[in-house]
Amino acid sequence: MAFAVTSSSSSTAISGSSFPRSSASPDLKVPQIGAVRLADRHATVSLSRRRCAVKPVNAEPKRNDSIVPLAATIAAPEISEKVEVEDFEQLAKELDNASPLEIMDKALEKFGNDIAIAFSGAEDVALIEYAKLTGRPFRVFSLDTGRLNPETYRFFNEVEKHYGIRMEYMFPDAVEVQALVRSKGLFSFYEDGHQECCRVRKVRPLRRALKGLRAWITGQRKDQSPGTRSEVPVVQVDPVFEGLDGGIGSLVKWNPVANVDGKDIWNFLRAMNVPANTLHSQGYVSIGCEPCTRPVLPGQHEREGRWWWEDAKAKECGLHKGNLKQDSAAQLNGNGNGASHANGTAKTGIENLARLENRKEPWLVVLYAPWCRFCQEMEESYVELAEKLAGSGVKVAKFRADGEQKEYAKTELQLGSFPTILFFPKHSSKPIKYASEKRDVDSLMAFINALR
Repeated sequence: MAFAVTSSSSSTAISGSSFPRSSASPDLKVPQIGAVRLADRHATVSLSRRRCAVKPVNAEPKRNDSIVPLAATIAAPEISEKVEVEDFEQLAKELDNASPLEIMDKALEKFGNDIAIAFSGAEDVALIEYAKLTGRPFRVFSLDTGRLNPETYRFFNEVEKHYGIRMEYMFPDAVEVQALVRSKGLFSFYEDGHQECCRVRKVRPLRRALKGLRAWITGQRKDQSPGTRSEVPVVQVDPVFEGLDGGIGSLVKWNPVANVDGKDIWNFLRAMNVPANTLHSQGYVSIGCEPCTRPVLPGQHEREGRWWWEDAKAKECGLHKGNLKQDSAAQLNGNGNGASHANGTAKTGIENLARLENRKEPWLVVLYAPWCRFCQEMEESYVELAEKLAGSGVKVAKFRADGEQKEYAKTELQLGSFPTILFFPKHSSKPIKYASEKRDVDSLMAFINALR
């Protein structure tokens, strides 16, 4: 992502009032969360949520300092005598039907220079446009993982020029990246998952960035990933990361477009003539690092273009793990309680399924390895097959059968090569192996229809 400070040339009226362009008054209320020792007042304040008055730094059109030195040198806030509790759950309810512009304005009004927009280089440029329309100063930061597409770097530059800002880029620790690459190579994520690489290149730099803030603004939307982001509120106390005051609960997270559909975001960008990443015109929707992002086909969900070799439930990098929806029903138990669509399953789930002699529904299970190109090529057919079988009574699941699970899969599940496709009939414990090399939807449907 990257941090930027800006101030537009004219204020914009919102709800019948205009907002000044100069620095906020000393009476501006800013939420703080955590315990603070007031040495000069001989008193201790310990609250889960509190508000204090902060005199924000004037924003300027151009700045070269990163968020880290800013966080290290910022003066202690002036704390007023009056301490008020801020209920962000209640605020989220009040703003749930508000427009993104109203939510953005409220966020910038409350936190001044202690809040920044997290920009990924995709359609979340809409956040910067909304911030500009409020007429208030704002900051933008982005994470440069070192693995972004060239088009994304050019887009960063275009956005800076378009808005007259200088983004504050955060970079991964060079020693950590060096250790990861030397020990596992440049593309280890294809074999053992993307979490470790994302933790080094994205999550830890983000953590450092947020330690210099009291709030941040993200482009999360509920429709981006219905399986993991369907409960994202418009504002919340961040459940994972820490802010300037330290400790869980010291950071507020704003999601102004949480309730907005992706198509409406694009209608807004076109109406406002906002620049866009040229990757979008090449079929990319959700954009991340170059090795882990690919175009999607018409009709495919945008997250299908991210980490396509992994299960759908794993398609998060860790930046927003506090918003992930926990769905225990997605864990296959082999007795009809799994989801109707394609799910990944653990070893205990596949063991239960294999032991059952009288299942409530038949199952189709794909034994796969994320690094296998044949498995990757089959992914589209697999998803389409799951959609076709939804409501039919046939359950579809995937089981990762490489690594520590490979020996079990060979001895108990007839694994020969990847992918191996098994059909578990309704009234038989022994699975039937799909022998053909044809993995298109019609061939797989014919196999299922012949057995169920």
